[in-house]
Amino acid sequence: MSDLKRRRFVGIGSGLAFTAAAGTGLATAPAARAGTGTARTARTARAADAVAVAVTPSDSRYPDLTSGNNLRWKAAPDKVVLPRTTAEVVSAVQEAVTGDKRLSVCGGGHCFEDFVFNADIRININMSLMSAVSFDPSMNAFKVGSGATLLDVYEALYEGWGVTVPGGICHTVGVGGHIPGGGYGNLSRQYGLTVDHLHAVEIVVVDAAGQARAVVAARDSSDARLRDLFWAHTGGGGGSFGVVTAYFFRTPGATGAAGALLPKAPSKIFLTLANWPWDKVTEEGFSGLVDYWGTWFEQHNTAGTTAGSLYSWLMLNHRDSGSLAAVVQLDASLPNAASVLSDFLAGMDQALGLHSATARHDGVLDSQYTTTRLMPWLRGTRYIGAISPTQLDPTTRGCHKSAHLRKRTPQRQIDAMYAHLTSDDRPSTMTGIVLSASGGRIASVSPTATAVAQRDAIMKVNFESRWYAAADDAKNTAWIRGAFGAVYGDTGGVPVPNDVTDGCYINYPDGDLSDPAYNTSSVPWHDLYWKQNYPRLQQVKRDWDPRDVFRHRQSVRLP
Repeated sequence: MSDLKRRRFVGIGSGLAFTAAAGTGLATAPAARAGTGTARTARTARAADAVAVAVTPSDSRYPDLTSGNNLRWKAAPDKVVLPRTTAEVVSAVQEAVTGDKRLSVCGGGHCFEDFVFNADIRININMSLMSAVSFDPSMNAFKVGSGATLLDVYEALYEGWGVTVPGGICHTVGVGGHIPGGGYGNLSRQYGLTVDHLHAVEIVVVDAAGQARAVVAARDSSDARLRDLFWAHTGGGGGSFGVVTAYFFRTPGATGAAGALLPKAPSKIFLTLANWPWDKVTEEGFSGLVDYWGTWFEQHNTAGTTAGSLYSWLMLNHRDSGSLAAVVQLDASLPNAASVLSDFLAGMDQALGLHSATARHDGVLDSQYTTTRLMPWLRGTRYIGAISPTQLDPTTRGCHKSAHLRKRTPQRQIDAMYAHLTSDDRPSTMTGIVLSASGGRIASVSPTATAVAQRDAIMKVNFESRWYAAADDAKNTAWIRGAFGAVYGDTGGVPVPNDVTDGCYINYPDGDLSDPAYNTSSVPWHDLYWKQNYPRLQQVKRDWDPRDVFRHRQSVRLP
């Protein structure tokens, strides 16, 4: 590999952050190394310390616990509670209800909006100390504390049992919010969404009398109300029904020993990074790339095939960043994997009109713009989650918007993207539009079997800007709003469900969807997220949170 390619593989172009499915709450540190035992915990405490931590404004820890990954959003609660047991969560919730104090819950740190951190919050429950990953024989399922990060989960499941769940690319995201929003990542076209392997949730709820208690809701619960509560956590989003303390994972229909109850992680993956300098990209080439990428995934969408398992992110960074980029991942053990990947990569270069010398690397045909490595799956997962210089940066501010697409990007939308990505209004260099592949195994599940309604989408689109100074808020939010409104200008400034677009992703929440100044369509924000599934979510809300204790700006509303 040339020095140029080695440098490109370490830092991908502009550094536009990769945004996997977002969680809600504060990030936790990676766990200690696990063996093959039954449990792994990211934080261990002596018995004498096994009591909920309460952090008040006079505590030195308070500033670190009152904002998340997006520094636009901060809170000033009376206290932050860090429980270690479900009983302590019940106690914290009961205190909030009895004292009529507004409550929020942190489970990861990457919430794009102010749902966790805002001026109304008086008690914040931070789940980061409840981060153990283990196998629960009584449930015959893997138990994951809702304070765990995705990397905690990946390392524990893989090192202990050789299995995994198809979660997000950003390993500091917390499972607390990632999972109830659906959860997807680089293995989702091969194995489906994270919630397709969810078996049960343990959740603290509040009844009509104001009494907090913990219940376990499973896919196969005998009580229909509990089954509905479980269903609501398969895409209904976080913060609407209660405080999840643990998730239990077992693939439906799986039997046998623990190592057979979840998908086997690939032994090795092909991981490709592509980088195309903007000064070599014409408008025609840009259009060709976006059209080729979408067309390829529209045509290669069959679950169980090698092409139907290939995953890619296409980073359409603003021109001021210097380059466009892509990430591609494919299980190297699949039939003809090297050939399928080579053809896909060559097509991107050709669509851009960039033809260059090629060479074989690990069996894959690379060009001067692409670099492919064959590496063990867990190492690749750790690596890909850390290659963006902004992805793990806890000092940025941000603005995000999303869309699902059921077909390739229409030319009018491509033209609008190009116009904004080449604008002279100087947004942050960490600004752009990210396309991420969907489909494959995801589409094999009914849109009503889980709360995730957009099952036949072939891609997600994320409009994103990150920056550092509060003085730059207006400039960067204006760019995102302008670009998003222009791209979906023919449907009221939002991706209204139709034969091409299919609403928005709840794990990339967008407060503007509730604002008639930015959503001029006739489709309300909740239908953009959940479509036909929203009325059922409202019924679950009525049954399990009749006092609306668990709420934020875009939580499920009582019917």
